[in-house]
Amino acid sequence: MKSWNEVALPPHEFSFVFPTLQLTNSASGTKESLSHKPLYRMYVCGITPYDATHLGHAATYLTFDLINRFLCASGSEVRYVQNITDIDDPLLERANRDGIDWAQLAHQQIELFRSDMVNLRVIPPTAYIGAVEAIPLVSAAIEQLSAKDSIYPVDQDLYFKVHKDAHFGTRSHLSQDEMLTIFSERGGDPTRIGKKDPLDCLVWMSQRPNEPGWNSPFGIGRPGWHIECTAIAIKYLQPDGNEPSLIDIQGGGSDLIFPHHEMCAAQAQILSGKPLASTYVHAGMIGLDGEKMSKSKGNLVFVSKLVSAGTDPMAIRWALMKSHYRTDRMWTDDLLVEAEAEIIGLRSVLRSQKGATTQDLIRQIVGFLADDLDTPAIIQGINTWVAHSHSGAEGGEVKSLETVLDCLLGIKL
Repeated sequence: MKSWNEVALPPHEFSFVFPTLQLTNSASGTKESLSHKPLYRMYVCGITPYDATHLGHAATYLTFDLINRFLCASGSEVRYVQNITDIDDPLLERANRDGIDWAQLAHQQIELFRSDMVNLRVIPPTAYIGAVEAIPLVSAAIEQLSAKDSIYPVDQDLYFKVHKDAHFGTRSHLSQDEMLTIFSERGGDPTRIGKKDPLDCLVWMSQRPNEPGWNSPFGIGRPGWHIECTAIAIKYLQPDGNEPSLIDIQGGGSDLIFPHHEMCAAQAQILSGKPLASTYVHAGMIGLDGEKMSKSKGNLVFVSKLVSAGTDPMAIRWALMKSHYRTDRMWTDDLLVEAEAEIIGLRSVLRSQKGATTQDLIRQIVGFLADDLDTPAIIQGINTWVAHSHSGAEGGEVKSLETVLDCLLGIKL
């Protein structure tokens, strides 16, 4: 599947030394330094294309865009893979509700997602892989798991034994009761008769009436959610056998910590004998005016609708960076209005090419980014610089700052 258009970055050769990037590892609960490497492997879970792209999505992909930008600017290569779950129950349900072919709905929403990512200046992944095109990979992974006595049938479906992985539960740190509750809420089926363990997860679903299906060694059907990402990550990130884990960063929204990322990690552990990732990074959830933002509540705010209404995409990006990526936070009209005003102030200084000294600000931007993507501190520093510049302070290398904002923060004005 094709990704979206490349984001043009200005020519740059930074004179400063990049500090080590520190990120909060959800698996350990602590801030950890990434060891310096010439190549990083990063996998980020993509959307299910039945509603693209709300602000929760945007906040998540912005987070990993900042990581991508920082590592690349520091001189490393980032092999970045993102999937798209272009066949799943929510997609089929939405298509049935709206009387539209599921494949047509997926195509429409994927195209919308691509345009949103371009507007927000999110650098595209190295590989962008759909679940449908990955079905041969999924089939092969299930066969490998079966050979390791990790797969069993329930009726015509196949399940993965999560406790074959001795480390199961160590990434999410939840009690059994918590896991059962969340599993049930997020697509799991803990009460299904015939399962050996309530938490065992579906890896292959036999074709249901009036639903699509694909040929496989297990009959006609479609893949489960978790095995899709496991198979794609291992194939397209091409793990180095000398590394202690398969990839460096597994990422997504915090709602994926369990069951999705726990299940993916368990499957990868059995397939390879190694941890899936050395670092698990998760972005917080976005709410609206005091309530959790969700499809069921019907209170989603979509990037495309904001842009169509005339909102500057850079103001959306700026507004999302005003809070730390790990925090659950609220989106309000006032937040966007504030961001638009700050963007206007910054743009006016950049266009004048006269501003306060920039050396310390650039150093702060790089340092705060390295410190677990502390974008609120960065924005505070930039706003202070803008205020000093409007007060008449001069002597800054505004062009150099412009390059840093573009390359590291994705802000181009």
